[in-house]
Amino acid sequence: MTPIRLRWWLGVGILVAGPGFVAAAPPPAKTAEAAGAVPPESPPGTILQPGEHPIDLGTALRLAGAENPELLLARQRVVEATAVRQLAVAQLLPNLTVGSSYDLHRGALQQSTGNILQVNRDALYVGLGANAVGAGTVTVPGLNYNLNVGAGWYGVLAARQRVTTAAALADAARNDVLLRVCLAYLDLLRGEGRRAIAATNRAEAAEVARLTGVYAKAGQGKKSDADRAAVELRRRDAELVQAEADTLTASARLCQLLNLDPSTRLKPIDGWAVPAPLVPDPIPLPELLAIALLQRPELAARRSEVQRSLYELSLAKVLPFSPTVILGFSGGGFGGGSNLVAAAGTGPRFGGLDGRTDFDVAVFWTLRNLGVGNLALARAADSRVSQMRLRELDTLNAVRGEVAEAHARAAARALQIDAAEQAVRASAAAYREDLARTRGGQGLPLEVVDSLRLLSRSRYEYLDGVIDYNRAQFQLWVALGRPPANALARPVPVDLVPPPAAGPPPGPEKLPAPKVVRP
Repeated sequence: MTPIRLRWWLGVGILVAGPGFVAAAPPPAKTAEAAGAVPPESPPGTILQPGEHPIDLGTALRLAGAENPELLLARQRVVEATAVRQLAVAQLLPNLTVGSSYDLHRGALQQSTGNILQVNRDALYVGLGANAVGAGTVTVPGLNYNLNVGAGWYGVLAARQRVTTAAALADAARNDVLLRVCLAYLDLLRGEGRRAIAATNRAEAAEVARLTGVYAKAGQGKKSDADRAAVELRRRDAELVQAEADTLTASARLCQLLNLDPSTRLKPIDGWAVPAPLVPDPIPLPELLAIALLQRPELAARRSEVQRSLYELSLAKVLPFSPTVILGFSGGGFGGGSNLVAAAGTGPRFGGLDGRTDFDVAVFWTLRNLGVGNLALARAADSRVSQMRLRELDTLNAVRGEVAEAHARAAARALQIDAAEQAVRASAAAYREDLARTRGGQGLPLEVVDSLRLLSRSRYEYLDGVIDYNRAQFQLWVALGRPPANALARPVPVDLVPPPAAGPPPGPEKLPAPKVVRP
């Protein structure tokens, strides 16, 4: 679609309401025009405060990518899933324990033969591991390995899928947040455009009210026509104030997405609202659906969830046949003594530390609850696989529906722009003609008031058509699984941007944009 300028009709009010119009009229009409030489009524007070901050779409997208809490939260979930995956892989490595233990016993002990002895015994251990007492092994090994082979292997595979899921969901959150930023920016652009239209409509309504009031005072028109025009002017005043409130509301919503102070008043630097086609029109809907199925991160997240559940099902099936390996190695200095050794004269009461090493290995298989527990685990894992596949199917249907709806909206909005453009041209011509006839004393004020209403409505519909078309294009682009990246934020050409009040507006370097053709 060829980009169309939106503001060409904003000057219509100047053209039709300017003082340069001259029409043949009888002497009383000229007297009435002279009596109405007073300027139109000034507009009402504004609720807008000074201190606006210019912004463009590229800057808004970059701010959202760096400051939006939802995006930051999604990225932290990826970091957490990556750490969990590292932990799953690290289970293949043994634990290292370094420590010391001291054991003291006073009183009776029973021998294996049943004989009771009165023993005062001490034992000290220092090195890899801890808690070495008597002839037993070191109960807290220095190098400890305790892992079920199947659980360790499938745990690593499942952890990898969790990372994939978290990354895909982070991409989906990024697309969603940046889409909302684009839509909020377009709403802000709509608000500024509606405010400009409301100001133009109000100026034209003030000229009509002045003209009908002049003729009513001169006796060349009805007072009811002047009252009707005055009511129309009051409606335009309220419309202008409401447009200012909508602008502030749109600015606050955009600030919320950008994590800015809501009191900051943002103003788009785009001087024109032009249609911005992102998805080429010739691409048929079936091809768009195929693109979305391959690129939507939500579907990638669902596929990784299905794969993870399949790994968990495989683990549940092989768990009864997967051995658990327990390995322990300890080495250090061990010493001690007892009163019996000292009394027999075979050694000191407490001897020095001598070297000691212990190595233990155990391998075993487990049937949980005589196998019934393993069967229940397998059935639960199989149910989770079915659930994940149903969720994938539900997401698939949602994605296809979003693409179809966005495609239909974009096609409809494109046709509405053409219809709204023709309506603006026709209503502007009708308004100029009715205003000229009214000034010349040949038309009724009611006619020019009706023409002004139609022109005002067609202006709003044209602006809404362009903004809604751009919204539909962004929604279709994101529905295809592609993020609204900075490359999509193409600023309008420099000659279409109104000059700032002071200094150049902040923002990124301007990228080449399609040529804008005047109607």
